[in-house]
Order: sequence, then structure tokens, then C-alpha cells
Amino acid sequence: MWQRLWGWARGRAPAWQNRPPLILVNGLAEQSESWYRNRWYWERHFDVKVPEILVYQGRQLQQRIAQNLAIDVPYLTEALEDYLERFVQKPPYFLVASSLGCQVVIEYAVRRPDQVARMVLICPSGFGDRERLPVVEGVRHHDMEALLKSIFHDPTHVDANMLAYLRQQMQQRDWKKALLRTVRGTAEHSVREKLAQVRCPTLVICGQEDRIVDPLQVREAVQHLPQFKYLALARCGHAPQIERYRQVNRLVRAFLTMPESRPMSRLAQVEATASREKSAEFPTSATGAVHVPG
Repeated sequence: MWQRLWGWARGRAPAWQNRPPLILVNGLAEQSESWYRNRWYWERHFDVKVPEILVYQGRQLQQRIAQNLAIDVPYLTEALEDYLERFVQKPPYFLVASSLGCQVVIEYAVRRPDQVARMVLICPSGFGDRERLPVVEGVRHHDMEALLKSIFHDPTHVDANMLAYLRQQMQQRDWKKALLRTVRGTAEHSVREKLAQVRCPTLVICGQEDRIVDPLQVREAVQHLPQFKYLALARCGHAPQIERYRQVNRLVRAFLTMPESRPMSRLAQVEATASREKSAEFPTSATGAVHVPG
């Protein structure tokens, strides 16, 4: 028995691999809430880094609030660049971002195009008109039901432990104040005019039932840009990496690992990956959007 257990344990030990760096950048949700259903899968294939540039109870944001300094996209972009320059130093990077984090990585990719290999943008904000932010009212009034309905098409996908954590945080004055100051500092920022300057291949994943970012505006913003590919997930809200995590995990891996020498083939294979995930064919619109059924 002990020999079998020892053999099983030895078989589980991972071999060393030189994995490419994958940088995760969160939106208004902090890192731990954003990627808890994804990191374990992506870490099999990438050297995953999780920069904590937006920690609401952290010293950096609390000091900025005390000094009446803005918490805005330029500040967050500087923080990301500083993190990569000081603590990763292995470009070019794969960047995967959610919501507000998409604006940060786009600003970085335009500023430092030689440092970015590919990007995946999940429900990106800043592509259209001002976003709807019912999430703010949920936080301001301690209304957990309103908060969940604003983020998820089906709130039953929320992990119970995360729900308990959010309830606890909503009672913390410094956490709530930092979140609302971040919303105020970033709400008017737009990256739409910079999308044409993005040089790296970029996959955009939206939820068709998103109540915060309008997926139609996102599609309109990227549909004529050849470096972008747009995918729409049916029956999914503002957090596909949680609500449809199995599908998103595989889509991200497929897109980031496609051979560089066959860009058109890469896009076709990403669509095929999504198709196999749900064992269904997805109708492709004239705009290049792939509508993925639930």
C-alpha cells in the first residue's frame, strides 16, 4: 500500500518546464475573486503572474486616497509597467485581463508594443459609451443581491466562500471607499481610439447578457480591426472566467499557444476549440463574431 502511495506521489511531481509568462490583470474585483477558477488550469501551461496593483485595503491605495490623488487608468498602467519591469523581466508577455483591467493592458500594449506577444480581453470596459455600473449601487447600499445580478447572468455560479468574503468586505469602510474612488477615477476613461494602435493578436471574449459592458458596442469597436477576434458567450454575464470557466480556460490556452506562423489557422482553431467544448456548431456572423451557445 505504501509503495503504491509513494509511486502515486512521485507521479504527481511536476517536471520543470520553461513556460512563457502569463500576466493576469483584474478589473474592479480584486485578483483573488477574479481568477480563482482559472489559475490552476493556466498554471499547467504558463508561468502565471498575478500583480496586485488594485488592493482596496492595501497601503498604496489608502495613501493615494489620503493624499487626494486619483486612482485612474494611467496610475494603474504605471503600476503594471513597474511590476513587469522589476519583478518579471521576461518579455514578451501574454496578458489576460478582465473589465477595467483590459483598459490597463491596452494602454500598456500601445505604450510598449515590443513587450506584448498576445492579449485576451474579457468583457472589456472603455470600448464604448459610459458603462452601466449597477455594481456600484450594490456596494454602496450593501445590497448583495443587486451586486450579484449586475455581474452574473446566473448568480448560482458564485462560490459560497467568495460570497461570504464579499459580504464581509462590504462592511469595511476603507475597502468600500477605495472601490468607489477607483470607479470615480476610471469611469470616464476610454481606450476606443487606441485600439487601432494595438499590434499584437488579441482575443476579445464577451458575455451576451452582460449588464455592465454592452457586448454590441465592444463588437462594433473591434470588428474592422484585423488583429482582434471577438467571441460572444450566450447566457453569460460580466464574468465569463467564472460563469463559463471551463470554456474560457480552454479558449485562452488555445489562443495563446497557436503557432505564430499561421495566424489565420490560429483563429480558426480557436473557434474549433469553442465548438468542441460544447459539442455544437456556433453560427459566425458577418462581423467575425462567434456566438457560443450555452
